[in-house]
Amino acid sequence: MKIATFNINGIKARIEALPNWLDDAQPDVVLLQEIKSVDENFPSEIFEERGYNVETHGQKSFNGVAILSKRPLEDVTCGLPGDNTDQQARWIEATVVGEKEALRLCGLYLPNGNPAPGPKYDYKLAWMARLQARAEALLAEEMPFLMAGDYNIIPQAEDAATPDAWRDDALFRPQSRAAWRKLLNLGLTEAFRARTQGPGHYSFWDYQAGAWNRNNGIRIDHFLLSPRCADMLRDCQIDKDVRGHDKPSDHVPVWVDLDF
Repeated sequence: MKIATFNINGIKARIEALPNWLDDAQPDVVLLQEIKSVDENFPSEIFEERGYNVETHGQKSFNGVAILSKRPLEDVTCGLPGDNTDQQARWIEATVVGEKEALRLCGLYLPNGNPAPGPKYDYKLAWMARLQARAEALLAEEMPFLMAGDYNIIPQAEDAATPDAWRDDALFRPQSRAAWRKLLNLGLTEAFRARTQGPGHYSFWDYQAGAWNRNNGIRIDHFLLSPRCADMLRDCQIDKDVRGHDKPSDHVPVWVDLDF
């Protein structure tokens, strides 16, 4: 089963590019971020006619996450537990049943956190603490799961073309990376690094300053797999070339292939 994560940076802006990528890549499941649309305005029919079931957790003009799945989605829930006052649409969960067993899908759009320090960075770290708690709860349930999306975390210096430029950024500050490592220390597997080592692999290039043409990118879109899910991992790749297509997002898809 091919499962992808893709920050599309606005469904209206990607109304042609996203279906074109789906037709080419043929993923079974896609976790979308930054749909920037309320649920009732999301163009579900474009994806339903391609055989996808659609679930969204939207928000006007900002944030928003969604799941597209060629298999039925069960037990869909929205919103990261731990703060009933949080109104930002950044988390969606659902269960999909494969040929062998069920898998819990968690799609996320982790807060950027800039400027840091400050209230937005405090929100980022608090959100990551809630993410940690949710991962612990899912591990206790013993169902295989994955947590995928735009983490807004640069894990290591090799994940940025110019790491010194990010030293004081919320994506690379020591507290951010410590929270990331705390997640991994639960026993989760970072799918891309389980398959590919070394620098030069990125999933985001800014629209400005010729970042794409100079390959001045960062890797911030990740899959974290529970131990049972990691046992299913066959491959994980970044669809880098999508960034060079017409009207691209500043992110590109990342996908895993699971023996599921």
